[in-house]
Amino acid sequence: MEKSVRGIMVLICMAFAMSLAFYVVHGADPGPLQDFCVGVTDPSLGVFVNGFFCKNPKDVTPNDFLYKGFNTVGDTNNPLGAKVVQVNSTTFPALNTLGVAMGRVDYAPGGVNPPHLHPRASEMLAVIEGTLYAGFVSSNLQSGVNRLYAKVLNKGDIFVFPQGLIHFQLNIGSTPAVANVAFGSQTPGLITVANAVFGSMPPISDDVLTKGFQVDEKVTEALRSQFWSDGESHQYSWI
Repeated sequence: MEKSVRGIMVLICMAFAMSLAFYVVHGADPGPLQDFCVGVTDPSLGVFVNGFFCKNPKDVTPNDFLYKGFNTVGDTNNPLGAKVVQVNSTTFPALNTLGVAMGRVDYAPGGVNPPHLHPRASEMLAVIEGTLYAGFVSSNLQSGVNRLYAKVLNKGDIFVFPQGLIHFQLNIGSTPAVANVAFGSQTPGLITVANAVFGSMPPISDDVLTKGFQVDEKVTEALRSQFWSDGESHQYSWI
């Protein structure tokens, strides 16, 4: 009897320890402990709530919850022919702790929102004007294949990109296109694949890239030159 009780106690302790471990490593958008938490960059102007400095509620006004300019057409005169403006907790502090964000994407004919991923959010894309070819790639399957899920989208269509998966959009129409996107995080984050691989600072070793991509050093250097030039080529890392 004593042994069985002792065994049960050991199991309970192990379960408790595991629950603490999972709790410690868990990460997510901060949950609201109040109706809102308008972020401030100067701590002296705010109060500390739930891991963030928030504007004192008595100083909050309706203007804090208003974002203007979402209808402004983005400048697509760049190497990719696309422009993304993201409205997140950084650009719109009222979103702090609310767990949502939005964005507007403008595409010139042939413009591309290149392969990228958002480590902290899934994304919904709604086509407002034009025709897009959009898709995402699955993580490595047991067969070793990365499956592509892609569709041609027209005005009024919505497509979903799961969290953390590489995705893209291409304007395949002859006229400019516009899409609105919604994220399930106040700070979705961004990893642009080409920039991250060939434009990191300091750069990834040539040996890693040549062996990883099975190309010679000349190809690696040619690709790297497209994505780093005193930071100027990162002007379109704008999601």
